[in-house]
Amino acid sequence: MFTKLFAPFDRDATPRYRALREEARARFATLPLPTVRSEDWRFTNIAPLAETSFELPNALMESGPAAPKNKLQFHFLNGRFAPAISSPVPSSISIGSLANAPSSLPLVGKIADVRANAFTALNASFVADGLYVTIPDDVILETPIEIIHYARSDEKPVVIQPRTLIVIGKNARATVVERYFGGQTYFTNAVTEITLSDYGVLDHVKVQEESVSAYHIANTQVVMAAKSNFTTHYLSLGGALVRNEVRVRFDGEHAEATVNGLYLADGKQHMDNFTVIDHAQPNCASHELYKGILDGKSHGVFNGKIFVRKDAQKTDAKQTNKVLLLSDDATINTKPQLEIFADDVKCTHGATIGQLDATQLFYLQSRGIPLEPARRLLTFAFANDIVNRVKIEAIRAEMETRIVR
Repeated sequence: MFTKLFAPFDRDATPRYRALREEARARFATLPLPTVRSEDWRFTNIAPLAETSFELPNALMESGPAAPKNKLQFHFLNGRFAPAISSPVPSSISIGSLANAPSSLPLVGKIADVRANAFTALNASFVADGLYVTIPDDVILETPIEIIHYARSDEKPVVIQPRTLIVIGKNARATVVERYFGGQTYFTNAVTEITLSDYGVLDHVKVQEESVSAYHIANTQVVMAAKSNFTTHYLSLGGALVRNEVRVRFDGEHAEATVNGLYLADGKQHMDNFTVIDHAQPNCASHELYKGILDGKSHGVFNGKIFVRKDAQKTDAKQTNKVLLLSDDATINTKPQLEIFADDVKCTHGATIGQLDATQLFYLQSRGIPLEPARRLLTFAFANDIVNRVKIEAIRAEMETRIVR
């Protein structure tokens, strides 16, 4: 269904990434869209998405005020960079549209592998625009970089293919926030590629608040060099059918990754969280905590994999999934996994699923707090464990308000 869009897309697309598009399309032709018969997709049925006929998006007018001077905000409207409402770029860093990226930036399509992932191949089949972020060696960037994606369909559902490349230099440090939201029915198929050089530090936050009738499938793929540090917090609120993938590979020793997520679902929302932590080098550490709050008839999925390769001795890996079910009709499928081929490691994984603690509710009520406020208080405390780990105060405040609601 997507192949019909290739020719009309190419008529307006820059020839710069033609080779990557052709390679991805050839691979996409050999990769069927996943079904529930695929082990990694067994709890997520994408039939509603596969049966929808999507069109290429129309350009949206770059209206509204420009980004505040004290912020670094870069806007995309229906997948197209909107420089008129984006921030000017400081001279110390390099940010811009992938369509105009410097020739010295050959990493697009080198980190996220199109060979095994149909949706990553689909995204690469439409590469023409996107954002690149390059933090040079020894640069400490204090102001967070915000990448804001807004999508909207008019008469027919549209498909958006956001693409982001983040390069953190040696001894460099930055914070990047990705935000996704929109209106009506559409399909966001996003790929974010991240590479960290030696001693590089990246604090990454993703806020997904798509339309409740939208589809969102995303792959964030990270490669870490020696003694680098990567932290990501995924906060998921919107979308009818959501699948968020995070893949981290250690390519150098003494690196550390923290992968956290919080997903809130209600009604008939479906939220699938898929993570892969690949300990390919020794002396590395990973910490993973995902929490879900499910209400109504919503469905949550957590599938987390940790691989410890044969030579990855002294690995320290922890993985936890905790889920709070607020209704009898909400369901969760959780599958934490460890595959260890080294013998000198410290690895743990586990999952807990439950409802609000009756003893804690009784205690709060005995102190004069009515039942519903007591339920909200305990739910807030459960979720805020993740939110409090986000270092950006504005996002913490926003998420706390959403959780209370």
